[in-house]
Amino acid sequence: MFEPLCCDMPLHPTWPDLVARLLLALLAGFLIGLNREARGHNAGLRTTILVGLAAAVAMIQANMLLDTMGKGADSFASMDVLRFPLGVLTGVGFIGGGAILRRGDLVTGVTTAATMWVMTVIGLAFGGGQFGLAGVATLLTLLTLQVLKWVDLKIRREHHAILSVSWPKSSPPDLQQMVRPLGYGARLSMMEHDSSRDRFVYSFNLEWRQSDETQPSADVLALVPRECEIERFKLIGEKAS
Repeated sequence: MFEPLCCDMPLHPTWPDLVARLLLALLAGFLIGLNREARGHNAGLRTTILVGLAAAVAMIQANMLLDTMGKGADSFASMDVLRFPLGVLTGVGFIGGGAILRRGDLVTGVTTAATMWVMTVIGLAFGGGQFGLAGVATLLTLLTLQVLKWVDLKIRREHHAILSVSWPKSSPPDLQQMVRPLGYGARLSMMEHDSSRDRFVYSFNLEWRQSDETQPSADVLALVPRECEIERFKLIGEKAS
């Protein structure tokens, strides 16, 4: 039989116990925040620590008020102290929403928002005295942010770009045939006529697969000018966190 990793939340925790909860929540926030700070993300060391401490304090306050739950004989309202942690999770949702930014097809901050959310849960666990559960959650979070980041860089994923070329003919060039040997796909998306130069400008959506650790190749930009003039090349659909 496995020993449980957590204990029951005592109705009357001692001060050494409370200090230990806060210090462990601070340590977890420090370790996770250090990972985010080293990668230059907005929610770095101090933000992560403060989120964890806020969650721990809210859970400690709920713990200390456990024996006051219910409705008194002379009261019209009942106290539900477990709403404290729920309120903290809701508040962190606003922080996470502020961390997520979208500019066109570029989306950033999703992992940062998720880190704030999991740090809140870890803080609540430490604040509730669930040291084993919170410790395992901290370790798994660090593994996810550090080790799986390396795995994520290895995954070959789709990348997209818009390539516009000028061409003297009213029918588009066979760009698909040009770029296929390099592993690219091309699909015509727009056609314009430049009357000042009496030329047509064709825009193609390029698609290819590569891992994020591989530097983008400029081979396609060296190949296409052999047949037609490049007007514009723009990467789209790149996502970061």
